[in-house]
Amino acid sequence: MIDRTHPLPVVRQCQLLKLARSTVYDQPQPVSEPPLAVMRRLDELHLQYPFAGARMLRDLLRQEGRAVGRRQVATLMRRRGIAALYRKPSLSRRQSGHQIFPYLLRDLAISRPNQVWAADITYIPMRRGFVYLCAILDWASRRVRAWRLSNTLPTDFCLDAVREAITQYGRPEIFNTDHRCQCTSQEFTGLLKDQGIQLSMDGRGCWRDNVFVERLWRSIEYEEVYLHTYDTMSAAQQGLARYLRFYNQTRPHQALDGQTPDQVYADNLTTRQTAA
Repeated sequence: MIDRTHPLPVVRQCQLLKLARSTVYDQPQPVSEPPLAVMRRLDELHLQYPFAGARMLRDLLRQEGRAVGRRQVATLMRRRGIAALYRKPSLSRRQSGHQIFPYLLRDLAISRPNQVWAADITYIPMRRGFVYLCAILDWASRRVRAWRLSNTLPTDFCLDAVREAITQYGRPEIFNTDHRCQCTSQEFTGLLKDQGIQLSMDGRGCWRDNVFVERLWRSIEYEEVYLHTYDTMSAAQQGLARYLRFYNQTRPHQALDGQTPDQVYADNLTTRQTAA
C-alpha cells in the first residue's frame, strides 16, 4: 500500500492510510534458533492436540525436557498465529471497513473442478525465521491451482496467486476464504467481484468450513516441511515447488479413490469435451 517511489512523502501516505510509521520503517529481525525450535514443536503439537492451550502446551514441552514458561509459550503461539480450538465469543472480528460475505458451501454438492476454489495462508518455518504461504485450492479435484511465498503479510502476494490461477484455469463459480484481513480487503474482494465470482467466507470459529485447505497444510507440513530445514527463502521456494508438483501429479488421494488431483481434473475436462 505504501509506495516509496510516489512523490507524496511516506509520512503523508501513512497519515492518509492511518498507519503508524513504525510499521513502515521497522525492519523484521531474524528469530534466534532456540525459540524457532520451540515454535516448530508448538506447530506439531497444535496439529496433534488442537484443543491444547498455552498451559497444556507448556506442560507437554516440559515433558520433553524443554524449560519454557506459559507466557513464553503464549507469546510464541501468537507469533505463530495458533490458538486452542474451542467455543468462544467473537472469534473472528472483521476489520473496520472490510465486508464479510456469507458461507455458501453448506449443503452444496461440489462435484466438478472450477466450481469452488478456496484460499488460505499458513506459516512455513525455516532454519532462521519463517515465511508465509498462500495457496489456491480447487475443492473438487484437491488440485493446488497457484501459490505464493512472502516474508511479510501483504495483500499483494495473495492477489498474485489468484490472478495466476484465473489466468491458467479460468474463473471458479465460488471462491471461499476465511476472515483474515488480506482476504476481506477491498483489493482482494474487488478482484473477485470484477471477475464475476461469488464470494464465500467461513463462519466464525468454523475451521471445518475450509477443511480441505487445512488438510493441505497438514500434508505440506508433515510430508515436506518437517522433513527439511530451509536455510533461505529460495530453498523454501524450491522445496515447496517440488512437493506441490508431487502433490498434484503423483500423490494418490484416498478421497479421490486413489487418483491424483491432475487425473481428476483431466478426467473432468475429457467428460466435458465429450458431452459438448
